[in-house]
Amino acid sequence: MEKNKNMFSILNSINVNEHVEKKDGLSYLTWSWAWATLKEIYPDATYEIVKFDGKPYYEDNSGAMCYTSVTAGGLTHEMWLPVMDGKNKAMKREPYKYTTKYGEKTVDAFSMFDVNKTLMRCLVKNLAMFGLGLYIYSGEDLPAPVAEEIVYLTQDQVLDIEKLLAETNTDRNKFIAFMKASSIETINYDKAIRSLNNKKQKMTEASDATV
Repeated sequence: MEKNKNMFSILNSINVNEHVEKKDGLSYLTWSWAWATLKEIYPDATYEIVKFDGKPYYEDNSGAMCYTSVTAGGLTHEMWLPVMDGKNKAMKREPYKYTTKYGEKTVDAFSMFDVNKTLMRCLVKNLAMFGLGLYIYSGEDLPAPVAEEIVYLTQDQVLDIEKLLAETNTDRNKFIAFMKASSIETINYDKAIRSLNNKKQKMTEASDATV
């Protein structure tokens, strides 16, 4: 599990912008590059196109939906994506019309070419579940930085901090939040000690000034 967390962090930190195409305000990551990149991290990665009665999509009166499944590092993530036109309108077996403030518009019937494009876009979206290009779907311009490895404090270090918290009358939970840590055990020890010692020194100086 820890390895998968590290791999997600690595994939999530990769800048994919050079491999993104923009069309009608939407961003599309090149599927061949995305798959090759995932295979470098997970050589055992495989994907599956889910079929319905032999067809690579599910269809009803509302339109058609494509599904993929990716397995890598012992994890499996599924994803789905409707077959859409360039305006993100669901495409159906037959053309249909809809009304906008600019007049009546027509959505063409989908073809296997549209299904093929949807499948590959669905696969790329599926790979984002492993971290690759995930920030694109968050509307962000840059990937997340690689997460730093968590270093847990020793019991003696925790006691040092706890002692200074008591001496400076510092709220434990507020200090943890101030240090941007999830717990007292994951605080940056040197930074915490320095901060609390500075507070202790100021308290001493203030006390001496009132004497």
